[in-house]
Amino acid sequence: MSKIICPENYHALLDRKQTEQGIKLIKDFFQQNLSTELRLSRVTAPLFVMKGLGINDDLNGVERAVSFPIKDLGDAQAEVVHSLAKWKRLTLAEYQIEPGYGIYTDMNAIRADEELDNLHSLYVDQWDWEAVITKDQRTIDFLEDVVRRIYAALLRTEYLTCESYPNIKPFLPQKIHFIHSQDLLNMYPDLTPKQREDAICKKYGAVFIEGIGGKLSNGEKHDGRAPDYDDWSTVDENGKTGLNGDILIWYPVLERSFELSSMGIRVDREALLRQLKSEGKEDRKELFFHKKLLNGELPLSIGGGIGQSRLCMILLHKAHIGEIQASIWPEEMRKECRRLGMPLIE
Repeated sequence: MSKIICPENYHALLDRKQTEQGIKLIKDFFQQNLSTELRLSRVTAPLFVMKGLGINDDLNGVERAVSFPIKDLGDAQAEVVHSLAKWKRLTLAEYQIEPGYGIYTDMNAIRADEELDNLHSLYVDQWDWEAVITKDQRTIDFLEDVVRRIYAALLRTEYLTCESYPNIKPFLPQKIHFIHSQDLLNMYPDLTPKQREDAICKKYGAVFIEGIGGKLSNGEKHDGRAPDYDDWSTVDENGKTGLNGDILIWYPVLERSFELSSMGIRVDREALLRQLKSEGKEDRKELFFHKKLLNGELPLSIGGGIGQSRLCMILLHKAHIGEIQASIWPEEMRKECRRLGMPLIE
C-alpha cells in the first residue's frame, strides 16, 4: 500500500533544470571519489540474468524478481536483477582482481514488491561495488574503516553541492557513529526496529548499524538479509555477531532516518553453509554461484550498494525520490505530491 510522508512547509530549493544539473554533478563527483577511496575500477553490469543460477539476489529473502522468456533460448526464463552482490563476486574472479582492489558499476533494477512512498520506488539505481580482501581483513575493524572512507566521500560531495548551490546548507555530521543492532535493541527495548533507527539517527546524525540479518536477544531480526551474500553470522573480534550493516542518516527534510547503503563483508565457505542451514535454504548449495563459492573458486570480498537517487535526494534536499527519478506512481500519489509542492517527474 503506497503512502506519503508530508513534510511541513516544504518547498523545493531548486527548479527542475537546476535539479537535473545537480543530479549530474553529484553522480559524477561521488563515483569518482568512491572509486578513489576504495580503489575501484568501473565495469559494465547486466540488467538481467538467467533464472536458476543463484546469481540474482533476493535481498531480504522474500522479494519476487521480474522475469520474462527469451525466444532465442527456447523461452528460457531471465530475471531482472534485484542487486548484483553475487554477480560482482563472480566478476572479481573472472577479472582476477587482486586484494585491495575492486570494481563498481551502475546497477539498475526493478523491485515490483516495493511499498511505494517518498523513499521507495519500483525503479532502483545504485552504485554497486565489490572489492577483494584477505582472510585477515574479515574483521569489524576493517569493515568500519571502509565505512569511514565511504562517509568521507559523502561529506566531500555534500560540500561540493552546497558550494554549487548556496541556498542548500550542509546537515551531515563530520563523523559517523557505529553501533551493533543488539546494542541498539538494548538501548531501546520497547521500540520497533524502524523506531530504533529513528532514535539513534536523530541522536547522532549518521549511523552505521552492524550485524543485520541474524536473530537478536528478543528472537527477532533487526531486518532481513538473504543467507548467501552478507556474512551476518560470524562472531567478530569483539564477541558480537555479524560483519555487515547499513549506513543511515537523520534526514531533517522528512524528520526521519534514511538508509543510504547496505553493505558488508561477504560470506566465506563456513558462513555460507551456516546461514543456508539457519534459513532452511540448503538446497541452494547445488546452484551455480554457490557451488563456485563452496569449491573455493571465488575470492573473499566486501561490497555493497549506495543509492544514487537517494543520495541525490538528500543532497538536493528533496522530499520525494520521484523528484529525482522517473518511475511509475499511483495517480493519487502524483496529485497529492503536486498539491504539497513536490511534483514527481513524469
